[in-house]
Amino acid sequence: MTIVFTIAIQYEQDVVQARQRTREIAEQLGFDAQDRARLATAVSEIARNAFQYAQGGTVEFSVAGEPQAFLIRIQDRGGGIPDLADVLAGRYTSDTGAGLGIVGTRRLMDFFEIESLPEQGTTVTIGKRLSKRTPTFTDSQLQQIRETVIGRSPENPYQEIQQQNQELLRAMAELRKREEELSQLNQELEDTNRGVVALYAELDEKASSLQQVNELKTRFLSNMSHEFRTPLNSILSLSRMLLARMDGDLTIEQEKQVTFIQKAASGLSELVNDLLDLAKVEAGKIEVHPSSFEVSELFATLRGMLRPLLVQGSSVTLIVEEPEGIPPLYTDEGKVAQILRNFVSNALKFTEQGEVRVSAVQTGHTVTFSVSDTGIGIAPGDRERIFEDFMQIQSPLQKQVKGTGLGLPLSRKLAELLGGSISVKSQIGEGSTFTALIPIVYPDATELTTVLQPIASVEPTRLPILVVEDHPETLFIYEKHLQESIYQLIATRTLAQARLVLQKLRPAAIMLDILLEGQNGWTFLREIKGDETTRTIPVLVITIVDNEKQALALGADGFLIKPVDRLPLLNKLNRLITENKPQKILLIDDDPAYRYLVKQLLINTPLNILEATNGQEGLNLAQREQPTAIILDLEMPEIGGFDVLKQLKNNSLTQSIPVIIHSSAQLDAEAQSRLAAQSIAIVSKETGSQTTAMSDDKPLGVYAQLQDALVKAGLVLEVSGKSHV
Repeated sequence: MTIVFTIAIQYEQDVVQARQRTREIAEQLGFDAQDRARLATAVSEIARNAFQYAQGGTVEFSVAGEPQAFLIRIQDRGGGIPDLADVLAGRYTSDTGAGLGIVGTRRLMDFFEIESLPEQGTTVTIGKRLSKRTPTFTDSQLQQIRETVIGRSPENPYQEIQQQNQELLRAMAELRKREEELSQLNQELEDTNRGVVALYAELDEKASSLQQVNELKTRFLSNMSHEFRTPLNSILSLSRMLLARMDGDLTIEQEKQVTFIQKAASGLSELVNDLLDLAKVEAGKIEVHPSSFEVSELFATLRGMLRPLLVQGSSVTLIVEEPEGIPPLYTDEGKVAQILRNFVSNALKFTEQGEVRVSAVQTGHTVTFSVSDTGIGIAPGDRERIFEDFMQIQSPLQKQVKGTGLGLPLSRKLAELLGGSISVKSQIGEGSTFTALIPIVYPDATELTTVLQPIASVEPTRLPILVVEDHPETLFIYEKHLQESIYQLIATRTLAQARLVLQKLRPAAIMLDILLEGQNGWTFLREIKGDETTRTIPVLVITIVDNEKQALALGADGFLIKPVDRLPLLNKLNRLITENKPQKILLIDDDPAYRYLVKQLLINTPLNILEATNGQEGLNLAQREQPTAIILDLEMPEIGGFDVLKQLKNNSLTQSIPVIIHSSAQLDAEAQSRLAAQSIAIVSKETGSQTTAMSDDKPLGVYAQLQDALVKAGLVLEVSGKSHV
């Protein structure tokens, strides 16, 4: 909250000054004439009450909240309001008209709070939200408003009375105008009333036609999404495999041809994705999936994704500044990344030399993301046109670069969907700066934080992991690491709690911190390995001190040094629990291209891969072979993926097998929720977020997501200490 101005109410003239200052500040904040009059009238009423009944008080003007609101706090030290409840309920009557000002003020304001205590005084807080069209005011701008208001001389009471009379005349003129409009409207309604029945029939017919058109459009988008994206993804993946020379070398001419195929497929895939995303936003069907993330982590990801956009030998430098002092955001990370990718892509296209700079700073309750370039710039008349669909501004560079004209319109709609906005500043020949203001917390978020809750019972389809750790922050991190995996965290903060848990259940493994405050973790480790009933439970020691030799000598099965990342932790648990037993996965997919891609991806892992070309064959193999995990496509002939998943979970022999959904089907929120409850992960076959299908050491994009899901399902993807994740 930023205080703009404060007035002490000691004399009657101060009440008049409070009204004047309210109107002046409201004007500076962008309120229209009617709202300025409402605010001034409300403040005048409450301030006069403070002067008349409490012999004085203070009036404090401030701007607070997100979105911002103009707040006025009037406080006095009088005897309080004895019948406040009756006054607010409209039941209080007085010969002097007392109480009417409070009731009237509440009706005029967006915010109204009142607190009154006997012999301690009364505090009234009122306010109005700033217009959505008004940009967010910074502290420096509010300080400038304060200086402007202080610099104005207060008008005398006669001028204020004249101002009130003018406002009253304007209000009466407005009422008279509306009365005339209402009279005219009533006449028009009477004239058209006779045709209402016929219009209703016609509207019903039109509504039915529109509904059919909407259903056809939805079906078309769904079909186009699958029918276009699936073959495009196959083309992209296979072309990348050819360029990676996985099946032998290519001639120079063959490499050129495959590269042309890849570029054409990438361009078409980008166009299809933009068209579908834009259609979803306009139809209100796109969903926001808020989550907590650090801007520094987002930028680290963007660095790797954006550098391939630089043309080899280019004189343009891409600079991603390290963000400082920005709190974690709770919004849709994917959509924020999509906005920034579009900004950077445009900047690189229209910058021949110099730099493209990406930065972020906190501004109040928002984070301002900026992408600046030293490119050709944008003419003033084109700065709004570039946000129109398919709009491409003619320039010397336009013919040299590719684009659909959908990136910026989509970015603006995505920013507005997240409760933010996009703006641009540019000078011809000097460059442009695109800015996205994104709220730190997504305005419609229903759950802002995840709090580690005690485990009430062990889930039958998950393996319990006993964690002995006295730091709640570390427990929270472990909870996040094990989330959505086959493991269920059983959190204990003392050795006594851990012993009680061991009396009630047998965990699949124990994660032990040695340096527990006031407790000896080494003693507990000896106790576990010395007890006949617990010595076979794998113990993973995780601590900040490198005591691996001592831990292994005392019987520990594994050792990690804090801080521990998720994938190394899951891989270590998988290896300890499976004890290097053979593992097999069942791949259920009717598309031979995707089955081939997955097998090539996992060719260097110790996994035995079973294949099923349809749903029924997959169900039979799952029941007979009992695989460690299942990778399931949704869209298959005869028995679809949804039915296969249902039958797997209803069969006692297969219900505990982790299932990974791997499909290009577009899912609504209900389907996503239903699948999430029955599967380890949902991995899209989309390749739009990939920069490379795979390198010699590490798969990227959707492939990394698939392997991540396999690790969460308990599979070991390491050979001779080399990680494939």
